[in-house]
Amino acid sequence: MTPTSVTATPIHWAALTSPEIAALVAAEGDVVGLVPVGATEQHGPHLPTGTDTILASAICDAVSCATGAPVLPPVTVGCSFGHGTVIPGTLSLTPTLLSDTIRQVAEWAAYSGVRRLIFVNGHFGNAAALGVATDHLRLERDDLRAGYLGWWDADGEIASEVFADGTDVHANRAETSLMMAVAPDLVHLDRLGAADDPDRTDGLVFRYTATDLSINGVTGMPSTASRELGVRLFDHAVEAVAARVRAGRVEQRPLGERPSYAAEVAQ
Repeated sequence: MTPTSVTATPIHWAALTSPEIAALVAAEGDVVGLVPVGATEQHGPHLPTGTDTILASAICDAVSCATGAPVLPPVTVGCSFGHGTVIPGTLSLTPTLLSDTIRQVAEWAAYSGVRRLIFVNGHFGNAAALGVATDHLRLERDDLRAGYLGWWDADGEIASEVFADGTDVHANRAETSLMMAVAPDLVHLDRLGAADDPDRTDGLVFRYTATDLSINGVTGMPSTASRELGVRLFDHAVEAVAARVRAGRVEQRPLGERPSYAAEVAQ
């Protein structure tokens, strides 16, 4: 099996033996690995605390089937400071610790020969840490390529649906729809009608935790969710991430190999 093959099941790093990982890398040098980055946090009365990890992992698994890209173990606890400490269920790393964790995953994957990684984010609150981590990597590890994206901004159609019921949404229409498509047994359909809560961030100067913004941990309109919307969003996200995997396998520096700055100055 080569990294470019279409597979019936996702290629999970954690399920491979050491020789199998070596063979995967040897089959094609520029392997693009996928890392789901999720969270463990309250998602209102109707969704499980693992929602962000479940969605990021499901998207990565489907992309793996479509492209043969290996899926590294998910980061299951993200940065969830925005949820505060009052609503039960949330676990969190500090932004610095999450950033350091992302860097360590990338650096250790490189020891096994996987030097191109796409971190697929499932939680808005992880974005800053992912940005910091990939800033360090692009400066300090010239041999690595690392990028990240949230499933919600994988393409324009997804973004328009995600933010249809607010700009600071959580456990909303789109996220609930995705869970209906990916893990319907974990969605409490009987609680959707009472779960709606509007976005209260418009016009605010300062940032607040969820307990100052939401009566139940939700921001948005999960009562309007549907499995059909979830399937459409999921398919779009998988297609968009798969396109990045394919492009990432062949991407080179835009200006080619860099000459030394000292040599340029001397000329």
